[in-house]
Amino acid sequence: MKKQRIGWIGLGNMGTPMALNLLKAGFDVTVYNRTEGKEQPLQAMGAKHAATIHELVNGSDVIITMVSDDIAVKSIFEGDGGILSCCNLNGKLAIDMSTVSPDTTKYLAGKASEVGLAYLDAPVSGSVKPAQDGQLVILVGGEKPQYELAKPIFDCLGKMAIHLGSNGAGNSAKLAINLMLAFYFEGMAEMVIFANQKGISTADMMTILNEGAMGCGISKIKTANLVNNDFTAAFALKHLAKDLRLAKEQGLSTNAGLQIENNYKSASTSGFGDLDSAAIIEFLAKREN
Repeated sequence: MKKQRIGWIGLGNMGTPMALNLLKAGFDVTVYNRTEGKEQPLQAMGAKHAATIHELVNGSDVIITMVSDDIAVKSIFEGDGGILSCCNLNGKLAIDMSTVSPDTTKYLAGKASEVGLAYLDAPVSGSVKPAQDGQLVILVGGEKPQYELAKPIFDCLGKMAIHLGSNGAGNSAKLAINLMLAFYFEGMAEMVIFANQKGISTADMMTILNEGAMGCGISKIKTANLVNNDFTAAFALKHLAKDLRLAKEQGLSTNAGLQIENNYKSASTSGFGDLDSAAIIEFLAKREN
């Protein structure tokens, strides 16, 4: 079967390695990014470059978006020269892999349907390293036949793709797993702060965590960040704060969940937003002092 022609919009920390994996798998990939220049490394690897969204859409069977938030994805679809203003959309498939509100997905899916464009929401669980390694978990909402059509693409981007239901289901699952991620980051932070107060080093405490039943992939990945006090962003704190805000807007109501959301919101607006999400420890430690 001939592989689909893919148009990729969004070449940030996640989008670039994901598009590269599709190139390596032999897909015909055309890229577009609102900030010019980011496409050059992918062009060197064989990607085509579209100067406009219309040019990208016209040469693609599947259009994938991977951008920062609801405003960005709405602009790409509905803005001047956006996807929905293109001709001949009938029979094409749009896949939004951004983390956005389920309401935004349902709205855009409805608008896409009016012009014959199929639509999947497919946010991912995993950050830059899993994106580079093709080990993401892809959470999909939309019609099952469209999911099956996109499965060869998902298989190149992740270790697993799960069809969860109608449009918006993928987004809801992503907000839920990122809520758990925020709890885990804050739990590690509280653990280390308390241990440090009792004279126990961060390195020793992380060893105890990682060698016991409560250690996991994310604790091992973030150990070096906490031990070296290096919070260069793999997944920026401001993005996790945004996801928690979306969860709150979707009905998050537990006291613990709302406290976590408030902590991340406060950290994001207190100068920690561009650091890694694990930098919540810096915010909490500063607040303790």
